[in-house]
Order: sequence, then structure tokens, then C-alpha cells
Amino acid sequence: MKTNSIKLIISCLTFFIVFSINAQQDFQGKAIYQSKTAIDMSNFGGREMSEDMKKQIVERMKNMFEKTYVLTFNKTESIYKEEEKLETPGQGGGFRMMMGSFTGGKQYKNVKEHQLLQEQEFFGKQFLIKDSLPKLEWKLESETKQIGKYLCFKATAIKKVDEMDFRSMRRRNQDADNEKDQDSTATKDVMDEIEVPKEIIVTAWYTPQISINQGPGGYWGLPGLILEVSADRTTILCSKIIMNPSEKVEIKAPTKGKEVTKQEYNDIMKKKMEEMREMYGGRGRGGMRIRH
Repeated sequence: MKTNSIKLIISCLTFFIVFSINAQQDFQGKAIYQSKTAIDMSNFGGREMSEDMKKQIVERMKNMFEKTYVLTFNKTESIYKEEEKLETPGQGGGFRMMMGSFTGGKQYKNVKEHQLLQEQEFFGKQFLIKDSLPKLEWKLESETKQIGKYLCFKATAIKKVDEMDFRSMRRRNQDADNEKDQDSTATKDVMDEIEVPKEIIVTAWYTPQISINQGPGGYWGLPGLILEVSADRTTILCSKIIMNPSEKVEIKAPTKGKEVTKQEYNDIMKKKMEEMREMYGGRGRGGMRIRH
């Protein structure tokens, strides 16, 4: 009788352990995010660029940076990708095609193994950017706010900016530009007016009600799902969450494309932009140049 009781207890424990493991494996959620970037062209271009041209560039860049993303996640992995939508025929033209080369494809994060994989197509070539997850030193704040039905807590961090992140571009020091303007022999280059800061402040809002340390893009590492991120001029805000959807999506690491690190990919981009600058007549015709 005693032996039977022990067997029963062991059987029950085994059942609950297996049930718990299966429940974790089946757990899945989906979060929809809206991304927006503020564009300021008021100080760009000088006399050579009309106000109408500036407005056109702002509108086209807004279309590039204002996007909807879907984050599909489980306990340790996630896939973050742009929501597919039909394009208006002729919209954006060559400008959209060129700028599309600077925006990321499907992104895979594994917080358990600290792995980050990013699919990226660049001028017809497929790459797979492979790096470890960037770790931010989050400072947990006491401030809270409500996002939808979720109570969120504030966290801040200092983030190093990718040198090829055009969302954080801004005009260089005005005094230096004035000195250039006074030099009649100086040639013009659009990229000479632009700089990307080395560091920015990131503010995130996370909810412990969904206890996973995932978030949009490369953001992660907080004790709850990140629902909002403000990084320099870009804001990413969650607009909808679906927990345990009826139709599950397979979350797996991408494998297509030439495997490169982020730095190697940036070097490829710089080289291509230099080639384009030479092809379209060099600096005197508004070519693009990246400082090394």
C-alpha cells in the first residue's frame, strides 16, 4: 500500500512537470508596434534646396520610417518583422528602393543564448547579419503609466548608435558649415552636412504583466515585455497584444543569406555608397560620402 502511494505521487509529479514543460513550449504571443521618426529638414540644403523639395524629401522619408511591425514571441525567442502591405504603384520610385536597402528585414532574437540574427537585402544581395544581443545597462525607474490595459514601468539606458542609422541623422555643427560656405573653393556633399551621434538616451516602458524580457527591434532585457521605446527621434509604440493566438507561428532562426557581422555589413554599405558617389559624378553633383 505504501509502495503504491509512492508510485502514485511520482506519477502525479511527472504529469505536472511534463504538463508545465508543454505549457511553456506552447506559450506564444503577438504584439503589434507602430514606429515613427521625426524628420527635420529645415536646416538642410541651404539655398540649393527649395522648400518644396525639402517637403517632398520629408514625406518620402516619413513613409520609409513610419511602419507597422509584428513581434511574435515565446518564453525565450522572438521574430520581429515589418507587417506586409501592398504598395501603391509608382510610390517612392528609386528613392524608396534605395532607402529600402537601409531598413532591416526579419529579425530573430534568442534571449537565452544571447543571439541576434537579421535578414537583410542590400541592392539585390541577401545577407544574414549575425551578432550577440546588444546588452543595455537599464536603470529601473519608479514612474509608471498605463498603455492599453497594461501597467507599465519606466526604464532608461544609454545606447551606442549604429554609424549607419539614418534615423538619428542631424546637421553638423552650424559654425563649421559657415566656414565651409565662406570658402568658395569648397565642394558640396550632402553627407558632409549630416552626422550621427555616438550615443543616445533610450526610454522604455515595460509591463511585468507579461513576464518575458523581449521587446521590439534589438531591445530586450527588462522584467516584462517592452511596450514602448523612445530612442532619440524614433518612437516605437505597441498598439495591440494577442496572447496565445489560436494559430501559432513557428519561431525559428533564419538561415538564408551570406553570413556577416554587423560591422562587416556596415563596411559593405559604405563601399557601395562610395561606388554610387563615383558613378553619379562625385561630390560636385551631390553624391553621398560616409566618413570612415
